[in-house]
Amino acid sequence: MAKNYYEILGVTKNASKEEIKKSYRRLAHKHHPDKNGGTDDEFKEINEAYQILSDDKKRGEYDMYGRVFSDGQGEGQGGGQPGWDFGGFSGQAGQEGFGVDLNDIFDFFGGQGGKNRVRRGRDISIDLEVSFEETVFGAERKVLLSKLGVCDECKGSGAAKDSVEKKCAHCQGAGRVHETKRSILGSFTNLRECDKCFGKGTAPSKKCSPCGGQGVLRKSGEIRIKIPSGINDGEMIKMAGLGEAIPRGVSGDLYVKIHVREHEIFRREGANLAMELDIKMSESLLGSEREIKTFDGAIKLKIPAGIDSGEILRVRGKGMPSVHGGRGDLMVKILVRMPKKLSRKTKKIIDELKKEGL
Repeated sequence: MAKNYYEILGVTKNASKEEIKKSYRRLAHKHHPDKNGGTDDEFKEINEAYQILSDDKKRGEYDMYGRVFSDGQGEGQGGGQPGWDFGGFSGQAGQEGFGVDLNDIFDFFGGQGGKNRVRRGRDISIDLEVSFEETVFGAERKVLLSKLGVCDECKGSGAAKDSVEKKCAHCQGAGRVHETKRSILGSFTNLRECDKCFGKGTAPSKKCSPCGGQGVLRKSGEIRIKIPSGINDGEMIKMAGLGEAIPRGVSGDLYVKIHVREHEIFRREGANLAMELDIKMSESLLGSEREIKTFDGAIKLKIPAGIDSGEILRVRGKGMPSVHGGRGDLMVKILVRMPKKLSRKTKKIIDELKKEGL
């Protein structure tokens, strides 16, 4: 199961930043390793939750996708300065009497939705099923993805190789055009980015043939996805800049939701692995040594004499990788299987044991 950072900090999903900060300070003080009863794991988990929920961007991603693993490429591929984008709320013609992009309203009032706003492609979300073993040590998968991507011919410029830049005929080189629209606030005229030159003010004399001058086109390509060790079922991997491209803008991100197949022997309990081991009654009484298979290979497990059914043996360092470093443990639950039928000889031996009070 993926971690619930809200439960870790003891706050609701709509808690304010001040409430989150207050709860974090209280819990960090209570569970600090230097305090009686405090542990490193609890303290690190509280810090991890606070790092996510105290950051608006990370909290937004967590609320939408769950815990997100970065692919290591960083955020640099996105480029540009962050800005508000209300384009997803554009009305459709005929719906409620107007069809207006709310960015236009912010343009009119001098907001960030105008000339300096970075154009950004759509994010993409896909699902990927992996085996239980792949989550232990990590893995790499190849996925064929069809999406809008940057044109390989013109590298996103939209221009043919022998083309020259000339003044855009649509906006007369201004990069912006006057446009009148109706909105909930009435009719207004504002300057809007030219959709022919995408605000550049210039356009190529010859358009790139494969993409028709757009700089982007739909294509299929193979993407390598690194599965980090220790990832949980339902968690996400974020691959910056691998979403859909957009003309004269930056590409969105790719989010990969991981689904982990159940294992026939092992189950996960945090950073630990758990399994059950059936033993005979004689092994329980006298002790024994059993060979069991782990993801690191076969190991010999010593079963102490007198062990009861339900007791757990711990094998250190054979569990899942921990986000705090190192490996968890393998927890082996012992189940003593009683014989269903007893021979006369066995019954006689048990009678003797009974006389001895065993």
